[in-house]
Amino acid sequence: MTVDDETGQVNDEADEPGWEVDPDDAWGLAVLEALGRQLRMQREQAGIKAATFGRAIGYGEAMVYKVEGGRRIPKQAYLLNSDKVLKANGVVAAMWEDFSKIRYPKTIRRLTELEARAVELQLYDPLTVHGLLQTPEYARALFQMRRPAYSAEQVEDAVAARMARRAAFERSPAPELSFVQDEWTLRRCLGGKLVLRRQLEHLLVVGQMSNVEIQIMPMDREEHAGVDGGIEVLKFSDGTATGRSPGIFNGRPVSEPKQLRILELRFGIVRAQALTPRESTGHIEQLLGET
Repeated sequence: MTVDDETGQVNDEADEPGWEVDPDDAWGLAVLEALGRQLRMQREQAGIKAATFGRAIGYGEAMVYKVEGGRRIPKQAYLLNSDKVLKANGVVAAMWEDFSKIRYPKTIRRLTELEARAVELQLYDPLTVHGLLQTPEYARALFQMRRPAYSAEQVEDAVAARMARRAAFERSPAPELSFVQDEWTLRRCLGGKLVLRRQLEHLLVVGQMSNVEIQIMPMDREEHAGVDGGIEVLKFSDGTATGRSPGIFNGRPVSEPKQLRILELRFGIVRAQALTPRESTGHIEQLLGET
């Protein structure tokens, strides 16, 4: 159930607002249960029945029990409305910070945490525009193409998770980010020409950042060291690093110096074979003019 913004009435729709935690995510489940108990205590201390509370915040009684029972992550609107009804002076609304941490699958959380700690990222994606560079429209188009098909809510959850990774661009001090993109990923109109145009425009904006280098691997190159797949190398301030490539080590993340050396060697050659950042900017501008 959701509230119609115009009428203020509770709509009798499928009980979908909110997110579920991966059953294998023990930490996420523990946090969800603890937060749910806090919400139930707040409501019971206020002397409000679940059904009455649900109507007051614009959700069904079933959703109230799911959230309080640690079986569903509420959306931010649920917490904001709850804070007002309970007169919690921001205490309940502030729970969004903790809920949002478990909103995404643990694999995505782990990746986001690593990217947030990295002082240098070396990234090559031969299939699509790299996730850190994607616009919401481009990411949404990709997730809508998944088969078996995602539900509308799964698509939006996935887009939100991908956009959350943009925090890597906003840190201070800023990390050094080096991207290599195959030209064909910038020519294929995934999602339509307008989506592609906005994606190319976004690349031009991001490419102007002093800590970001974007290089294009032209389609007419006769040699290409990246034929075995994408490459990710993340380096941290303590001198450690982690990397991954689908083409070697069975796609597993690696941190041993000997294994990382192979990934860095491949990425270094790919960079050398690609256009320079300045040439790449001109190439993106040309592609934008053709789109």
